[in-house]
Amino acid sequence: MAKYSEEFKVKVVTENIDGNLSYRSLAKKYHMGSFTPIYEWVKNYERHGMEGLERRNTKKEYSVQFKLDAIQFMLETGASYTETAVQFKLSTSSIVKLWMKKFRKQGKEGLELKQKGVKEKLAGLSPVEYRTQSSQSAA
Repeated sequence: MAKYSEEFKVKVVTENIDGNLSYRSLAKKYHMGSFTPIYEWVKNYERHGMEGLERRNTKKEYSVQFKLDAIQFMLETGASYTETAVQFKLSTSSIVKLWMKKFRKQGKEGLELKQKGVKEKLAGLSPVEYRTQSSQSAA
């Protein structure tokens, strides 16, 4: 479940836009640890309207090319993480920051989708062998 409901986001964004309350004062008013989510909500609302505040029920996987496009946009325009997230309709700027960190450390390969599930070296083992290998790896 998402940390903040759509209704709450709309309420806070409206207070910022109509009431001219700052991001920091709203974060303090609602006992939020950071004003960053409010800043992102307002920017998403300004760019995409109500759609920018909608919750996404599934964790979306992005292609390597999509990630590269976002990074290239950021590098070429000097856009911030938040501006890039808004431009590419991402729910949070932290994902852009993570992609940039991986890109700088490992290049394009760092952006490739990682296969989830059983590790290759454990695939094809019998249940007994799997438990033995798994417990040895954990130790």
